[in-house]
Amino acid sequence: MSTKLNIQNIAKYNSSNGFTLLEVLVVTFAIGILGAIATPSWLAFIHTRNLNAAQNEVYQAMRQAQSQAKLQKLTWQASFQEQNGILQWAVHPATVSPKDAIWNDLDPSVKFDAETTLQESDGVRQIEFDYMGTVKILRRITLSSKNGGKAKRCVFISTLLGTIRTAKENDTAQDGKYCY
Repeated sequence: MSTKLNIQNIAKYNSSNGFTLLEVLVVTFAIGILGAIATPSWLAFIHTRNLNAAQNEVYQAMRQAQSQAKLQKLTWQASFQEQNGILQWAVHPATVSPKDAIWNDLDPSVKFDAETTLQESDGVRQIEFDYMGTVKILRRITLSSKNGGKAKRCVFISTLLGTIRTAKENDTAQDGKYCY
């Protein structure tokens, strides 16, 4: 008798197990809507994180060139170029041609922004630090995302003594520039 009762209970539960097609569609639709809402924010976060990392690399490259110039009492430079759509940087003595320098890649999603003031010569932009770590001309590098958006990151040589600082985009322009 107990065996017959167990078989009836099992048969009773098996007939109502699972989800209906409508329930599966509603859950799938809800997940799709949440994904569509969250994706742009997530992508903006990733692009901003990549810009921050690239800004830090540019800042460290400039600091390294300045430090080597002071340490070795020679003119050093930080050089920047775009090679095959990827920004690159190198730190080397001014006596070494940028073509012979060891180049390092920045994130492929980053590009030079129009606000960049480093002069370009033979496809290379550079900033020189003399033996005291100072510069002759104030310059800046502004980076933005290839994927669009308003986010910008800057690295400035803000004094002739070679003070290096970073900044990010602002809502209002100052002298026609948004990164100051």
